[in-house]
Amino acid sequence: MTQDERVEGVGDEVTDEMPWADVTPDAARRLLVAAVQAFAERGYHATTTRDIASRAGMSPAALYIHYKTKEELLLKISRIGHDKALAILRRAVESDGTAAERLAEAVRSFVRWHAGHHMTARVVQYELDSLGEANRPEIVALRRRSDASVREIINDGVESGEFDVPDVPGTTVAVLSLCIDVARWFNAEGKRTPDEVGALYADLVLRMVAAQKQ
Repeated sequence: MTQDERVEGVGDEVTDEMPWADVTPDAARRLLVAAVQAFAERGYHATTTRDIASRAGMSPAALYIHYKTKEELLLKISRIGHDKALAILRRAVESDGTAAERLAEAVRSFVRWHAGHHMTARVVQYELDSLGEANRPEIVALRRRSDASVREIINDGVESGEFDVPDVPGTTVAVLSLCIDVARWFNAEGKRTPDEVGALYADLVLRMVAAQKQ
């Protein structure tokens, strides 16, 4: 694999729905994806700007042309990743179908993205505390919108009689935690594809909410 392929694909991730397509110019995108690689492998605090620049095939000075600080890179990654996750969930919320069908689609697509882009998702979901007080509220607000999207579907299912869920907020947290944790363990060389993991988790979540057979 060439350096260009590593930078564009973030190593072993799938190449569909790449979250960085709109980042320009090319050098800024290469630095962003190099930062994802470094943060996922080493953690935010153990990564230096020199590490990031080296992975992108640039000098440390070149990094500061596009990003003022390492935290600015993390904020950009977090914002793009959370926007993508929220868009996936909102599509499911606003789609036609029963609550069970919409919840299954939400989980299936959300898990598929977290598996297919597991390195990116690992940074997006688990480096929130590395953001400073000035930047963290923006990402927390996006997370809350994702929470609200799943909660909306579950509420719809309870109201329609499809779901038997005595604690909607708690179940929402459980569903999202289950989906997000895929980013921790997914292995592109493992036995299951992102599609297969998504389908498995959709079935598990429907069982969790005791979805009634239609």
